[in-house]
Amino acid sequence: MTAIAPSPSTSHGIGGTVQKYLWNWQNQTVKAVYETLGQAGETVLLLPAFSTVSTRAEMRGLAERLAPSFQVVVLDWLGFGESDRLPIDYRPELYHKFLEDFVKSVFNTPVAVVAAGHAAGYVMQLAVSQAEVLSKIVLVAPTWRGPLPTMGANRQIAGTVRQMVRTPLLGQLLYKLNTTPSFLKWMYRRHVYIDPSHLSDRFIHQKWQITQQRGARYAPAAFVTGNLDPVRTREEFLARFQNLSVPVMAVIGEQSPPQSKAEMEALSVVPGVQVQRLPGSLGLHEEYPEALAEVIKPFL
Repeated sequence: MTAIAPSPSTSHGIGGTVQKYLWNWQNQTVKAVYETLGQAGETVLLLPAFSTVSTRAEMRGLAERLAPSFQVVVLDWLGFGESDRLPIDYRPELYHKFLEDFVKSVFNTPVAVVAAGHAAGYVMQLAVSQAEVLSKIVLVAPTWRGPLPTMGANRQIAGTVRQMVRTPLLGQLLYKLNTTPSFLKWMYRRHVYIDPSHLSDRFIHQKWQITQQRGARYAPAAFVTGNLDPVRTREEFLARFQNLSVPVMAVIGEQSPPQSKAEMEALSVVPGVQVQRLPGSLGLHEEYPEALAEVIKPFL
């Protein structure tokens, strides 16, 4: 579990110093990629949302706006972005342990974290188990339930779909059908962005390219089918916010899908959680980084 020398930035990057973090999971060494911008101020870790097109590049706008005041570190989750996309069983235990080890290995002092979407549940678990490694937490459009469970699919159905996507031929076909440029644009318009003018052909093509990497389907299939859900119920999610010693802010996208927004709004009655509301949906952190930065910078 060692950070090694910087390597040149790539098209998936955000213009900073790119490094690789080597981590051991079940006797297998896996590589995670992270990137650093800015030199001054406290350190802020940005965690992208889990999705079929998850990559640290979605945090570029926010990172650029925070970099003048903070040292910003942006991570590609294992199975996403430029991190290793191995055909392993992606489960919450993996990400809980990975995030804990990454934070302890890379940072020497408590770090502030900005977590989008499903990353929220993993950060809050870290806050429960290892609060001393965190200084502040910002959750942006926080979610805890994957797309298929949100649509009403039970665990058996979701598990069957997940196993189908993992198979060599049928899985590749299903994944291809669900990552065509037209489907990605539909998904963004329905759940992620609120301004269709932001969804240019170039933007969608860049998202499509993310889905074409070798091994790209395994972790997204786990997310979509609910296998990366950090909790099973709202009550379990809210329990992680009780008696916390770390300041927490939740930023709610006002145009988020109704079921997801209801879960976000549940945080507004939790004592000690600061709540801000901004225009946007599940991709608030990427679509409106300037407005988000203005809201969270004073808190950070």
